[in-house]
Amino acid sequence: MVEVCGRAGFVARGVIYVLIGVLAVRIAFADSGGQQADRGGALAEIAHKPFGGVMLWLLGIALIGMAIWRLSEAAFGQPGPDGDKAGKRAAAAGRCVFYGFVSYSVLAYAVGDKGSGSGSTDKRTDDVTARVLDWPGGQWIVAIAGVAVACTGLWIAARAVMHKYRKHLKMSEMSPVERKAVDVLGVFGGSARGIVFATAGAFAVAAAVQHTPGKSKGMDDTLRSFTGTPAGPWLLVLIAVGLIAFGVFSWANARWRKV
Repeated sequence: MVEVCGRAGFVARGVIYVLIGVLAVRIAFADSGGQQADRGGALAEIAHKPFGGVMLWLLGIALIGMAIWRLSEAAFGQPGPDGDKAGKRAAAAGRCVFYGFVSYSVLAYAVGDKGSGSGSTDKRTDDVTARVLDWPGGQWIVAIAGVAVACTGLWIAARAVMHKYRKHLKMSEMSPVERKAVDVLGVFGGSARGIVFATAGAFAVAAAVQHTPGKSKGMDDTLRSFTGTPAGPWLLVLIAVGLIAFGVFSWANARWRKV
């Protein structure tokens, strides 16, 4: 049962990342239709499709499955010789809380709370940053959080480049073509995801240093910021395709992950 929950969760995660990537490509070519390239934008995209309501329910339930699987890892450890370490259990617990929140936001949106799941991550990020900056020592708190997010992004990208995901997958069950495809998706997709996290963290640090909440950015504004580089919209396209690749990599996890 827990295995089914975990695999369903990977399918749901893949859907969200693929849709975010698609929306980001549209933004790169000024064809976003006002949608956000973040989780909220992905939910809105699903909602406007035939049977969108049913799809949102299935997505939310699958994400609950991911939370349950991560909870089991926190309680009983992960597969592998070092899966019982306290650090890995704590990380699994953190992921359980995260996916629990995401599943709640998706299901809340499905029942009609449009502000819960589909609100702009940029506005929420600005609001939270502004509140924290007003606290005593708020600049330090935002700066430390930004450094943590940036380091997490670099860690995600580095692990992808070093093929660390392989130890979690049943690589021996794949054909040579499948192994090559999974490696391309894992490295490219993981690197793109890590770059987005690292960039968002850097913006949070800038917001703390300049005491300007608007400098902190959610996923949508972080992705849009890539169009301001010398590479123009093409860098955003590259990152967007990378996020789509990570979504497909998540589907590969649903098939071959050691659960």
